Amino acid sequence: MQDLRVSLVQGATRWHDPAGNRAYYGSLVAPLAGKTDLVVLPETFTSGFSNEAIHNAEGMGGPTITWLREQARGLDAAIMGSVQLRAEQGEAAGRVFNRLLFVTPDGTLRHYDKRHLFRYADEHQRYASGHARLLLEWRGWKICPLVCYDLRFPVFTRNRHSEADGFDYDLVLFVANWPSARAHAWRTLLRARAIENLAYCVGVNRVGVDGNQLPYSGDSAVLDYLGQALVDLGAQEQVVTATLDAAALAAFRRKFPAWMDADAFELLQEQPGA
Repeated sequence: MQDLRVSLVQGATRWHDPAGNRAYYGSLVAPLAGKTDLVVLPETFTSGFSNEAIHNAEGMGGPTITWLREQARGLDAAIMGSVQLRAEQGEAAGRVFNRLLFVTPDGTLRHYDKRHLFRYADEHQRYASGHARLLLEWRGWKICPLVCYDLRFPVFTRNRHSEADGFDYDLVLFVANWPSARAHAWRTLLRARAIENLAYCVGVNRVGVDGNQLPYSGDSAVLDYLGQALVDLGAQEQVVTATLDAAALAAFRRKFPAWMDADAFELLQEQPGA
């Protein structure tokens, strides 16, 4: 497993302006071409965190997925972030998800639908919930990408280990629109998720003030397996790249094998239509 370069894009998302946000974030990531392996955008990066954005939700054939594929190809890197997307097929047809999209340079698209919807802001009344984690591999790394409020649920995030498959993941990622009023929880929980899961943890949050007049303090970070910050951003627009050390992670897991004492459990996923 080689080292992994991860770029955090901490931007001030425009309110209900998908085309403007694609242009804005495109300008921020353009200098990263050939210099990174993974680019991470915030949650709902085309609209801001808005229940009303549901009315303009795109489908899987919409312009944002086309844009993400173009960015991944031009950057020669994977790119990810979440948007409001309306399902067009199956039992969930017509429902809108807060959908995290992970796109690689060859155009391959994987997605994860936010499992834990933010009841405090009535997200659960407008959006459909996901049911299962997404575990994927990119350039030799096992990655678990999650969305904002998922950070508060450690059982769902738990990094398990098996003799056959090893660890579920080496890197857990959270894309977010996390208001500054709860910044202490954001910073604390990111560190907890890194420590308890013996994995790198990345959190990418937005900055600025949204259309509901909520301020965001950013605080995007890259934490190592000890919860120590490799990157710890402030409240301004920033794009920063950190290199995750694969050998150091493997060595720490050998030296401090807390995973061998972890409690075994089975996570029962709620099924669609249940």
